[in-house]
Amino acid sequence: MTPTNSAEQALDEALALVSRVPEGGVGDRSGPAGGGGTGAHRATGWQRARDTAARAGSGVRPRTHRVPLAAALGEVLAAPLDALTDLPSFDTSAMDGWAVSGPGPWSVRAGGDVLAGSERPEPVTDGEAVRIATGARIPADATAVIRSEHCREAGAQLFADRPVLTGQDIRPRGQECRSGDLLLPAGSLVTPAVLGLAAAAGYDELTTRPRPRVEILVLGDELLTEGLPHEGLVRDALSPMLGPWIDRLGAEVIGTRRLGDDPAGAAALLEAVTTSTADVLVTTGGTAAGPVDHVHPVLREAGAELLVDGVAVRPGHPMLLARVETGTPEASAVRHVVGLPGNPLAAVSGLLTLAEPLLRALAGRRRRPRYTAPVQGDVPGHPYDTRLVPVLLSDEHAVPLRYHGPAMLRGVAAADALAVVPPKGARSGQELEILDLPWASGGCFT
Repeated sequence: MTPTNSAEQALDEALALVSRVPEGGVGDRSGPAGGGGTGAHRATGWQRARDTAARAGSGVRPRTHRVPLAAALGEVLAAPLDALTDLPSFDTSAMDGWAVSGPGPWSVRAGGDVLAGSERPEPVTDGEAVRIATGARIPADATAVIRSEHCREAGAQLFADRPVLTGQDIRPRGQECRSGDLLLPAGSLVTPAVLGLAAAAGYDELTTRPRPRVEILVLGDELLTEGLPHEGLVRDALSPMLGPWIDRLGAEVIGTRRLGDDPAGAAALLEAVTTSTADVLVTTGGTAAGPVDHVHPVLREAGAELLVDGVAVRPGHPMLLARVETGTPEASAVRHVVGLPGNPLAAVSGLLTLAEPLLRALAGRRRRPRYTAPVQGDVPGHPYDTRLVPVLLSDEHAVPLRYHGPAMLRGVAAADALAVVPPKGARSGQELEILDLPWASGGCFT
């Protein structure tokens, strides 16, 4: 994609001129919360960071609960779904029409129509026909069902307009499954269709893995909750965005709080890191090394283990992932902290890089299949880092969008996905990995 205005040109030139230590370089910080050094640290490669987040979630001992069917939607089966009965549990009619016995023409039984949900019907005798509804129990000795549109009545007799095959339009008992058959394995996502299958199989409740609990902490003194930006203050774009986004990733947001950059804010952050009931804390801002960036110092004080401290991706490279153990050795609890940058598009990058694979693994959900699409136009790249660029998906191409700076949401608001641009960029027509945005890919039920 060729830049079409000076602002985009300046952004692309800045990306190309940035110099940083790529993964494998010198100056690595090690130890709890990156406390082993003061210089530049090695950024984790983008794909490696995603794999690390997924492994972190998979390593947590899963919780399970038993809930009514409706409450299980979007969760993952913690136990196999076995058939509790044959499906169907009796021979049923697949169509509205006539249950007949033997070859035609047939004598029409007066009255006594066989309806769905009615008691066991009277048997039909050879040469007899009785009207039957879809889903109704097949009378004993019936040999076929003739659809209403495939026959005609003449007086007290029924004539078929086409050949009648034995067993036609009868759903035999156990056609779909027999009692005890495995319908779905543990680990299957509970979709609306799964709820229907479970209900048909006789379930009132399901044993599932509950959604991971997430608490969002928005850091910063410069954020307004209403009105126009003014006098160095900006609107808080993250609080309205992160909760619904994380909800669409299949997690349960238990709260969103705003914390200041002062010592009181740092103390509140430490309390949350060490005592929150959430499985994951998502913070925004404060992940760099500025004078009011409290996330790293707080994580050190909490004894957290930094799993990812910076990712070789633009935007969003200061993101982090940490693991905190609380409680006693006999009853320990594991909590993860995902630190997102404060710039909006950089925060989106952190959501897709670290939060999504972590939350999917914590929920017991499989990782999304990876797929690619050819990009339309050349896309500039960074010398070392991956870039995530908002795109629209057409029938043939991924079309990059403008307004993709770290502080911009205009591009991603119009996008279907983000394209993964490798270091040094991509040529027009090159296949790029595509990260679907949750609202474009059907949310947590896909």
